[in-house]
Amino acid sequence: MQCLFVGAGAVADQYAGALAGSPLSLAGVCDTDPERATALADRTGAAAFTDLETALADCDAALVVNLTSHGAHASVTRQCLDAGRHVYSEKPLALDGETAADLVALAERDGLGLACAPITPDCPAQRLAGRALADGRLGRVGLVYAHAHVGRVTDWHDRPDGFLRVGPLYDGGVYPLSALVSWFGPVETVRVADTLDTWPAREAQRPSAPSHVEATLAFADGPVARLTASFYAPHRSREFYGLEVHGDDGSLYVDDAGAMAVDRSSVSFGRVGREYTPMPPQTPVEAATHLDGVARFAAALADGRRPRATARRGAHVVAVCAAIERAGADGGPVSVADHGARADPVPRPVVRPNQGWPHRGGDGAATADPGATGSAIRLPPVGFGCSRYRGDGEYVDRVDSIAAALDAGYRLLDAAELYGNEHRIGGLLDAPGTPDRESLFLLGKVWNTNHEHVLEACRGSLDELGIDAFDCYTLHWPDAWAYQGPLDRLAERPVEEMEALVFPEDDDGERATADVSLAESWANLETVHERGLARTLGVCNVSLAQLRTICDAGTAPPAVVQVERHPYQPRTDLVRWCHRRGIRVIAHSPLSAPGLLAEPVLEAIAAERGWSPAEVVLAWNVTAGVVPIPSSTTAEHVVTNLAAGGLRLTDEERGRIETLEDTDFER
Repeated sequence: MQCLFVGAGAVADQYAGALAGSPLSLAGVCDTDPERATALADRTGAAAFTDLETALADCDAALVVNLTSHGAHASVTRQCLDAGRHVYSEKPLALDGETAADLVALAERDGLGLACAPITPDCPAQRLAGRALADGRLGRVGLVYAHAHVGRVTDWHDRPDGFLRVGPLYDGGVYPLSALVSWFGPVETVRVADTLDTWPAREAQRPSAPSHVEATLAFADGPVARLTASFYAPHRSREFYGLEVHGDDGSLYVDDAGAMAVDRSSVSFGRVGREYTPMPPQTPVEAATHLDGVARFAAALADGRRPRATARRGAHVVAVCAAIERAGADGGPVSVADHGARADPVPRPVVRPNQGWPHRGGDGAATADPGATGSAIRLPPVGFGCSRYRGDGEYVDRVDSIAAALDAGYRLLDAAELYGNEHRIGGLLDAPGTPDRESLFLLGKVWNTNHEHVLEACRGSLDELGIDAFDCYTLHWPDAWAYQGPLDRLAERPVEEMEALVFPEDDDGERATADVSLAESWANLETVHERGLARTLGVCNVSLAQLRTICDAGTAPPAVVQVERHPYQPRTDLVRWCHRRGIRVIAHSPLSAPGLLAEPVLEAIAAERGWSPAEVVLAWNVTAGVVPIPSSTTAEHVVTNLAAGGLRLTDEERGRIETLEDTDFER
């Protein structure tokens, strides 16, 4: 789609810089400064104009991108709408709410699209924060601190006059306000506000609007927010566009509400009583560009839609700014018109199978097709292993690291009755600050001694975890051993007693086995699914031959296969076989093979990428469509392991790693 840029200043350069990789083309550039108009037009191959009326008459562009100064936005947008053009406007849409609302009404009357920056509510960091709000772990949100420290525009902008005329609210305050309106809906009232005119005496140029503003805002269906917007506080202050969101059960911190990129520390969560934990992105994310909003708007126009939602939000944000100014001058409270703005929250995270599992009725009977375990299972790119490990003769508890994993954003927990800590995990799942059940994928395992008592074992595990059903319930190993009774709370038993129960021996000191075939064990597991105690079924630590036996004998195919997988033992044939059949593969022990992380190949790739060898191995799994479930008791490793979900290797790098395969590898 062809565009006309109106305004050729510094922000226009930022928009134009992304044109080469976009579906947009620039037909014309209009600016009252002929040198600026010509310079940008020459760089982009567009026509240059110094008069908007002439540009609209001579330039055949359906979409106008309004990049003029703050005070000119409304008049330019109106002129373009009157000319029958769709308009994308830089923020603010206008300098008062009624004017902004009139522009939206004009666009609606004439069937035109109208969009408004900022696009940051749809940028990676803000959407990551939105998902944290959506999964329920903050509980009721009661309080927000929002900052917009724009700083001394006379220090960093070549043309600060427009900024100094409108003040920090309309330039910087729109960033946190837009994010908060997107999450919580419109502001209902400005409760109170205060304004300051503080400014260095040495500065020749001074703001004509208040240089520092503080206000308390009440959202119609959400928290109370304290907003600070300032030209006086430098933009390199500790809080630039920071957001703190505080709920009954936890707090969320976004270090820059205006950011267009995201890194591992952009968003953090702290449940009550715990330090903040960084929430790294778990998928590959590219930084947004200013032009992205224009491109999405143009795509909607091309589809016949006429978007105006961001303009309505922009009109409401302008009304909030105006109400703050009024409250600062005359006292509050001041009511704020919503101008049609609505919350646009990030959808609730989905990491669970939604269809084809048997829901239990009042009598506990299945009400869906028990054979439909479903190949459309959704898993996060990286999960967390909850097994305890033994050191110095004792098993190390994992509850604190599991809490850190949940805080960081892990949504797949790999549990098992063998680990003995299901009741402790259950206490954590029930604790304030934990994501709601619908946001988690919980995998359980029946131990080898319970292959003839799978229902008993599953119900016991569910009771310990405090849940109604597993998202996936699996055979921990294909081998069946002699029954030793219920394996309740193994973590509380002495080590010798625990190991005697889970590794039974016969009178000759050999493993005490049970006369149960793999097909029979799987049939017993299918009963769990039929009773609605598990949404899907799976199997761990199997060979490809054993997996074929299960698929041939069973009526409910496995949705998940979990095996040890790392570069020494890639299990290529098994992974390929599973993926062809829609079976997800989970890799346990992805980092613990002795000597693996010291391999020169991994160290070289790590050095080239600026990653750690552990991240390389995890990315190797994720790139292959396999879900690794690393474990760690170190908070830093918990976070970096999760961040590996957003890393991908090239085919060349994967080929180098393939040379590490060791057909003789054994633990």
